[in-house]
Amino acid sequence: MTVMEQPDLFAAESQALVRARQAFASDAAGADHRGVLGELIAHYERLMRETRRLIGRSDRAERDMQQMNRALHQLALQLQHRATHDPLTGVLNRGALIEYAGGVLRGEPAVLLVLDIDHFKGINDDFGHPAGDAVICAVVDCLKALVPAPAAIGRVGGEEFSIVWPALAPCQAAGVAQRLCDAVRALRHAGPVDRVVTASIGAGWFARGTAFEAAYGRADAALYRAKREGRDCVRLDAD
Repeated sequence: MTVMEQPDLFAAESQALVRARQAFASDAAGADHRGVLGELIAHYERLMRETRRLIGRSDRAERDMQQMNRALHQLALQLQHRATHDPLTGVLNRGALIEYAGGVLRGEPAVLLVLDIDHFKGINDDFGHPAGDAVICAVVDCLKALVPAPAAIGRVGGEEFSIVWPALAPCQAAGVAQRLCDAVRALRHAGPVDRVVTASIGAGWFARGTAFEAAYGRADAALYRAKREGRDCVRLDAD
């Protein structure tokens, strides 16, 4: 296959340069020199204009590329956030929470809490799903205010949440869980919800190296004890 030759954008300038060199090397009269010099000046000016135009185009292309890179970076961050966070509440989704909790437990002990909003089906049935979503968001906002980093909240089901809390001593598990339970009960929700909303919590302290599945199973069992024993309360894995 024959490769097509690219046209020389500056062929006229190249020819003018050749003629200028020839005139310089010859014994041509001054008028001839002046004519060649004028032609060379004209082509040089065109060359400068084209150079400036190409530089300007290159600068615009570089700015466009930088802008595109920034937009792609923002899009990547948004996609990453959507892949790891619950769209309604903004907390970690189930998969991200499991990954985070597993990483924490591999490196250090942590408290794991499982929280379930009591009688949530009745809220949806009586007031509608938009009101139910508003209740979920209000509860999560309450939890966010009380759960500092590096602890993390994740939505693991419709109205069920889990909190992994590193750097807490075993004796602190019951206290932090009870504060969360009390704070949820103290919330006052926007209409049409006209009732107190409560939560049941199962909690446990788990040593470094505990598998997440084992820790979650034990905290979840404590949660179901709390629900069987009246709801709006905390039960510990050790109970």
